[in-house]
Amino acid sequence: MADTAETAETAETAAAAERAAAAEAVAVVPEREFADLVVPGARGRVREGLRGYGLIVAMWIRSTMTYRTSFALSTLGNAAITLLDFVAIYIMFTHVDVLGGFTLPEVALLYGSCSASLGLADLLLGNTDRIGARVRDGSLDTMLVRPVPLLAQVAADRFALRRLGRIAQGLGLLGWALWSLDVDWTAGKVLLVPVMVLAGAAIFAAVMVAGAAFQFVAGDAAEVQNSFTYGGCTMLQYPPTIFATELLRAVTFIVPLAFVNWLPALYVLGRPDPLGLPGWAAFLSPLVAFAVFVPASLAWRAGVRSYRSTGS
Repeated sequence: MADTAETAETAETAAAAERAAAAEAVAVVPEREFADLVVPGARGRVREGLRGYGLIVAMWIRSTMTYRTSFALSTLGNAAITLLDFVAIYIMFTHVDVLGGFTLPEVALLYGSCSASLGLADLLLGNTDRIGARVRDGSLDTMLVRPVPLLAQVAADRFALRRLGRIAQGLGLLGWALWSLDVDWTAGKVLLVPVMVLAGAAIFAAVMVAGAAFQFVAGDAAEVQNSFTYGGCTMLQYPPTIFATELLRAVTFIVPLAFVNWLPALYVLGRPDPLGLPGWAAFLSPLVAFAVFVPASLAWRAGVRSYRSTGS
């Protein structure tokens, strides 16, 4: 679905973005502003990374909003195309009442939360899957000479604001599911819903960084990364009860995608975990996101240090 959504953007929008970005790059992100980003220390690196990311994102947003009609159409198209996944689920429920013991609103809860989390991560870090192409064509060298952390530049490059479409449709379905479900709401469950979306986005973001780091070694492994992000989200849209126990263990203890929405959603719905995990495990998603991001960031640093350019 990611590839289909990308092709939904018109050629006019892509060409316009390229022209506008090339024309405004110097004006929006001049060298003197990059020079101001150089601050010593770890805290300074974080600060310069966030500011550099913001400057590059602002450049791409300005170029995108130059053609507002094209932006609106591409955003709506992105939302409509990603919504087709749920249309397939809805058609399935016209023939069955439950799927793995889950009703349509309960599946919509899984779908909406996962889609919103992936959409947010894709908006902020989705362009990291292009690192392999930059390694092959040598354009990564241009980024390395700038006084801005490489990850900030890679993540913000070609920032696609149209990806808000996926987030909007995911949140819309999540809202419909919460309104339709008969849930015994407590303070913990109310708090868990936004935490589930944000922590899920952080987990997906960590997987994206790890996948980008792997491309320094593999050269072209974008589809490997996408299999864990877009492919993982497709899996998480369905109830965990329809999958084998071995797969559930893998996505819980090896690549902890179950913490994106399965475990929090089961707690909200008052359902037991198929693996027998305690209820408090549903609140571990932020810690799991941090636990995944630490080795992912270390792998990224190792990949950058091992880069030796193309010699071109």
